[in-house]
Amino acid sequence: MDRALVVLGALFGLLGTAAAAAATHVTGPGTGLGTAANFLLFHAAALIALPALIRTGLVRAGIAHAGGVLVFSGVALFSGELALRAVEGKTLFYMAAPTGGTVLMAGWLVIAIAALAARRDA
Repeated sequence: MDRALVVLGALFGLLGTAAAAAATHVTGPGTGLGTAANFLLFHAAALIALPALIRTGLVRAGIAHAGGVLVFSGVALFSGELALRAVEGKTLFYMAAPTGGTVLMAGWLVIAIAALAARRDA
């Protein structure tokens, strides 16, 4: 699972970089693609760092993995919706962006819980 989080984080980095370039050169400002790129890039680092936190014992592994999956899913929904709207003028599904944002916030809350539930000696 740790390797999967790193791979997914790296893919977010790749897609975030591509989306940032497209926001500058294709869609222009104000389309939402830049916001999608920012969310992908910010959360790429978080997903890549989470396995290190797990290995140090600063967060409880199982809970942190669940939080990472929620963060990944939330960003994918949120950024995917914004990118699709910016590039194609279509939507993933009704309320996809707010659903993704809510799932993302839940992921961060679960990661906080993972830190509170961690070993006391870490």
